[in-house]
Amino acid sequence: MSEQTPIDKAAIEQAQEAVRSLRLRKQQLDKDSLDLILTDARSHYAWTDKPVAKELLRQIYDITAQGATSMNSCPARFIFVDSDSAKERLAKALKDKNVEKMMTAPVTVIIAHDLEFWKELPFLFPHEDRRPHFEGKATHAADTAYRNATLQGAYFMIAARAMGLDVGAMSGFSNQIVDEEFFANTSLRSNFLCNLGYADESALFQKLPRFPFEKACSII
Repeated sequence: MSEQTPIDKAAIEQAQEAVRSLRLRKQQLDKDSLDLILTDARSHYAWTDKPVAKELLRQIYDITAQGATSMNSCPARFIFVDSDSAKERLAKALKDKNVEKMMTAPVTVIIAHDLEFWKELPFLFPHEDRRPHFEGKATHAADTAYRNATLQGAYFMIAARAMGLDVGAMSGFSNQIVDEEFFANTSLRSNFLCNLGYADESALFQKLPRFPFEKACSII
């Protein structure tokens, strides 16, 4: 077991001041920003041929990585399917109607999770050794990995939109085939796919309805 990292009071004070300073500079997003990332954003399935820069993928990940996860576990892994050969491999797992959507997207991301994420906790959560919470507890580790990686997948989609890309998440595929094709003999498992690029808006139809607050929410 790793030794507990001493508490750094100066680092704690610096982190708290950073949050206070940010709130003074920016208390909330403006309407256009909210529209871009969620309120008026759309899922896209048709794409222009404008390529996505590799550096932009790195920037989107760096933003995503700052999102909250349980014990800072960060179990998500992002596999960027960019080459024709990798797309052909991925196509084996897709339902027929989704193949063209994926093949024409500049990049498709396999959003996966690492079942052995907990082995990295000494680095990610250094002030207390939380590995005993998961070691030998495969079901608990799998549930934690899946839940938190799904959160990270959502962070990723919002970050991509914030950086000017369009996204189209897909679940119409075989997780088993993806795992066999890309993650054989590893501790990674696929969750969902997300196409990335610059959308062809001419393929859109009207936005579908959402439940109102009264239908979906309660205050108790």
